[in-house]
Amino acid sequence: MPTKIDDPAVAAARAFAEGVAALLKAKSGAGLLGVYLLGSLAHGGFNRRYSDIDLALVMENGIDQATLDAVKADAAALSPELSTKLSIFWSNRQFSIGRFPPLDRVDYLDHAVALIERERVDPPRPALQEIRDYLGGAPFANWAASARHFVGLDTLGSHEQKPYLRALLYPARFIFSWVTGGVASNDEAVAFLREQNVPGLDVDLVAAALQCRQDARDPQHLFAARAVLPRQVEACARLAGLPL
Repeated sequence: MPTKIDDPAVAAARAFAEGVAALLKAKSGAGLLGVYLLGSLAHGGFNRRYSDIDLALVMENGIDQATLDAVKADAAALSPELSTKLSIFWSNRQFSIGRFPPLDRVDYLDHAVALIERERVDPPRPALQEIRDYLGGAPFANWAASARHFVGLDTLGSHEQKPYLRALLYPARFIFSWVTGGVASNDEAVAFLREQNVPGLDVDLVAAALQCRQDARDPQHLFAARAVLPRQVEACARLAGLPL
């Protein structure tokens, strides 16, 4: 079932993002080429509880950490709540420096929504093998470590709920990007996963996590399913030919 659009939450997040874009413009001057929405605010499925607010910043020559820190401090003054969701991806005109991993470059190419645009600059599209090399590195290792962590917990604290739900959902995002080289909403990724028939993967659990996210519920009712996470990791590793 497609995610119901939470119009007030989307409007508030969009207004906050526009405020941060204005801060970036004020502090960056003529070097700013563009500020864009990425993630669920760009391609759909924004959730007031579980979504991040992803911004892409393209500069002539990049941005220094002190300026980024100043923008984040001012963003906290705009909204203490929404500033905790803020994630800024940035690079220079050549996309040769900064924080802009391959999947986020794909998201930028395919889904970016301009908040400020003086000049649109596109990086080369990452090849499928580059996407797979990236996914098979830190993202997969971090997910596998997260799975082990949650299996070892006796209770799920409030601060663990968002990362736990992400761990349950990750097979859909991983497999969609591994197979297609693209980026999709959670809804689209889970629908794609149902078509793949990945041996050993509990697709119903991933779908249940998606429903929990759509409903903005606590994932406590899914906590017993943490025992399944290692098998989910193994199934994705077999699909991708990755070592465990």
